[in-house]
Amino acid sequence: MEIAITGTNAVTYPNLHIWDWRIAIYLFLGGLSAGLMVMSSISNLRKGKDVAMDKACCVRGPLIAPLILAVGMFFIWLDVERKFNTFWFFLTFQPLSPMSWGSWGVGIIIPLSFCYGLSTVPEEMRGMLKYDILKLLSAKLHPYMRRLAMINFGLGIFLGIYTGVLLSAFVARPLWNSSILPLLFLNSALSTGAALLIMMAKRPSVKLFFTKIDIWLIFAEIVIIFLFFYGHYTSTGPQRLSIMPFFSFTSEYFFYAASIILIWILFPLALVLKLMEVKEEHGDTLTSSQLFKMKLSAVMVLLGGLIIRLAFLYAGQLSRLS
Repeated sequence: MEIAITGTNAVTYPNLHIWDWRIAIYLFLGGLSAGLMVMSSISNLRKGKDVAMDKACCVRGPLIAPLILAVGMFFIWLDVERKFNTFWFFLTFQPLSPMSWGSWGVGIIIPLSFCYGLSTVPEEMRGMLKYDILKLLSAKLHPYMRRLAMINFGLGIFLGIYTGVLLSAFVARPLWNSSILPLLFLNSALSTGAALLIMMAKRPSVKLFFTKIDIWLIFAEIVIIFLFFYGHYTSTGPQRLSIMPFFSFTSEYFFYAASIILIWILFPLALVLKLMEVKEEHGDTLTSSQLFKMKLSAVMVLLGGLIIRLAFLYAGQLSRLS
């Protein structure tokens, strides 16, 4: 006897597992952590930095990046059915499995990123560290800060790409199965990381520096999203059908159509606000209006990054090959 299951998710066939908001939060926080790792590395490697003035970007950013990733890992742990069997991931390594690469990669990234964070703490700020062992480790690692920053930069790029590879490796999900998706998630990760540092930075010059970076990243993100949908539309039948929920206003697909409209509103508005920020004259202090525009554009970028992951995660599980 042969049984064929044609259901594509837990709605059409309740015995199948569906990835829900917990995985979307993991993808978002993983991307945010990756972007923060890259941008904080740039902060510490760029000329003209002032750690005392830029400690939000040069010290706090590197320290909270692994914590954000750890919180993201907690959400993916919540999704695992047999939670206390997750250690099996680390008893083997499967070179052809994206999940195996991700498990080992995240397991390595968190401690290395934390070490980089400790290395950024200068001597006069080590009092902020609660335990003596952390102060000692920070003193030992501080001379190697620039080398660790370069390593951290590469690890952030790996993590940002991986969040997209995790989905694109599923051939049976036409919406996800695209080589553009990892690039989209990497670009989104870098953009959200820059947006968070814009909110954290104190000096106007630093805010402006990351604003200029974010302008190019937002512009690239808009282009990549367009190319993603265009590529699916001109591809095979299943891939063309997989993007239809984003362009249908029926009750079943309304939220997907609304999500794409929000993305096309949030990113252009954030881009316009950032261009206005660059054109304005910035002195040693920022006016309340300038601060509001900077924070508003940063929040739009963060919200857009979360919407992308929620929409693509759920819509992808509606798609099928036949």
